[in-house]
Amino acid sequence: MTDERQPTTAVPERERLLADLRPMAFGIAYRMLGSVTEAEDVVQEALLRVHRSLEAGEQIASPRAFTATVTTRLAMDELRSARARRERYVGDWLPEPILTDGHSAEMDPARYAETADTLSMALLVVLESLSPEQRAVLLLHDVFGYSYGEVAAIVGKGESNVRQLAVRARRHVEDRRPRFTTTPEQQSELASRFFAAARSGDLAGLESLLAHDVELVGDGGGKAPSLARSQHGRSRVAHTLTNWLRVLRRLPDMEIRPVEVNGDPGATFLVDGHLMAVWALEIRDGQVAGVRAIVNPDKLAHLGPVGDAKALIRRLGASGPGAESPVTESPRLSAGGRPRPTRLPR
Repeated sequence: MTDERQPTTAVPERERLLADLRPMAFGIAYRMLGSVTEAEDVVQEALLRVHRSLEAGEQIASPRAFTATVTTRLAMDELRSARARRERYVGDWLPEPILTDGHSAEMDPARYAETADTLSMALLVVLESLSPEQRAVLLLHDVFGYSYGEVAAIVGKGESNVRQLAVRARRHVEDRRPRFTTTPEQQSELASRFFAAARSGDLAGLESLLAHDVELVGDGGGKAPSLARSQHGRSRVAHTLTNWLRVLRRLPDMEIRPVEVNGDPGATFLVDGHLMAVWALEIRDGQVAGVRAIVNPDKLAHLGPVGDAKALIRRLGASGPGAESPVTESPRLSAGGRPRPTRLPR
């Protein structure tokens, strides 16, 4: 005789288990893909497979390890197809930002609770240059603490091969990853001064906070006006930033909200309550070494209502002759007038 009580007790327990596994799965998928949207799709499919296996009565010794395996393999497959799309991406590609200080009601803090210090834009950009296998091995071993034997089983390679992949990936990341020697308190104080100078149009004050080799990167994806290419150097970046803010200050309903972006200081830019951009600062040795501005509306939609950048440009243009775009140059154009894609390093 079938025990009718089984479904009523097993289902809630299974739901609780899947809810507990979700942050870990999202942590792996987001770091693998650099995209909230793609990570959510991977996590949904991974947890669905876990659910089906449990429902079918399969014996899973470690649901956490099983979920990590399924999530990683799905993310590797997604990353392979995503890289092909990103090679055709218009302008510079940046990860989708997440707000890690609870300012966004759309974001669940549990998503970034695990090893939040490895979410930085700087690291995710560096990881883009790794192969899917290298990226998976490095994250699983160095970030999530899996042994080489466990990683080998997850990615389907021999342990010696996995160790070699880890060494190469780690060397590549260490060569390109910035060394941060600034405390969180110092970062917060420097970010406050940075945005205060930006708001007031204090060019000299802003320039004094920038590293001599500071980099400014904009990501519009061809869907919002942005930089055609990254800019470098204290003077050039300071002038560009003050030009942007000078134009935006003409909007009475423009608001700059300091937030934490991927574990680093940053800000959201809103017009009439609609999100227009997210800036993330990279602070190194007491100076701002990088500014990453995400304006692609597709990469902001998970954070709340997004504004119409093109309508904003028209509004600014109507405010007077010679009005400057707050996001400067249009995407590069090919000889045929089409947006020129930017290829990512392999």
